[in-house]
Amino acid sequence: MNADREAASVQVEPPALGRSGGVAPEPGLDEARALELLRRAGVGRVVYTVGALPAVLPVRFRLDPLGGVLLSTVPGSELARAVDGAVIAFEADEVDGADGTGWCVTVLGRAEVRRPSPEPGARAEIRIAPELVVGRHLAPDAA
Repeated sequence: MNADREAASVQVEPPALGRSGGVAPEPGLDEARALELLRRAGVGRVVYTVGALPAVLPVRFRLDPLGGVLLSTVPGSELARAVDGAVIAFEADEVDGADGTGWCVTVLGRAEVRRPSPEPGARAEIRIAPELVVGRHLAPDAA
């Protein structure tokens, strides 16, 4: 593939879809509103890599006061090993199945695995420090 064609295929943000293509995102939400919506969700998806391949895992989460995403896991888990110190993504959304309206929020940042106390059954905590927070409303399909 030549460099011009390769560069043209790279997109930072997916294009809005037209009438026949489905739901088009409306203009973005500010960070405060995006984090407010994210606090309402109980489950999201962490996106990371394993052996240079993408992995997506649904997880329960909560936010800390600074907007960091907190996940709980078993110490030494594949997730904990894969994300410690890596830049990863986290996404949560709420979408109406009938009309496709809703919202989605993505947090990008470096993950830090915090080791648990030595107590039996203690869990490790993963914190994703928010470096970029992107929120979008999803508008109804115009078709």
